[in-house]
Amino acid sequence: MLHKKEELLSVLTDIGIAYTNHEHPAVFTVEEAAQHQSGIAGAHSKNLFFKDKKKNLFLVVTLADKPIKIKEVAKKIGGNNMSFGKPDLLMEVLGMIPGAVTPFAAINIKDHDVKIVLDEEMMAHDLLNFHPLENTATTTITSKDLVKFLEHCGQTPQIIRL
Repeated sequence: MLHKKEELLSVLTDIGIAYTNHEHPAVFTVEEAAQHQSGIAGAHSKNLFFKDKKKNLFLVVTLADKPIKIKEVAKKIGGNNMSFGKPDLLMEVLGMIPGAVTPFAAINIKDHDVKIVLDEEMMAHDLLNFHPLENTATTTITSKDLVKFLEHCGQTPQIIRL
């Protein structure tokens, strides 16, 4: 069963994670999201879903303005000939549409092995911002609580410098 925003926020509350939720129009790119970040404290992110030629899956989370070179990231995270996951695979594995990808989608991972990679530079920020399973809002939590949430979902993130 895929979770929705309200269920995610309830889980955050249930496991003792404080958050602030900010509603805004739907955004599909980092550039569109930037238009709605005024007054939202913390670092903003981009979330990239990859598949490699061995069918390994990766969710890479980094700072919104950080340039990413897929071949360099692949070497750092153990990917082999990585490419972006197709929308149908994204929906099957994370329950997300393109433009709404978020580490909060870990709550939807059930029958797939997804390596979650968090950028060390992003994790150095106290507050982080992600979509709460839909791209019509931004949810702020602490970096420590992001790890707590992922572990609650049975995921052990890899934190490396991208």
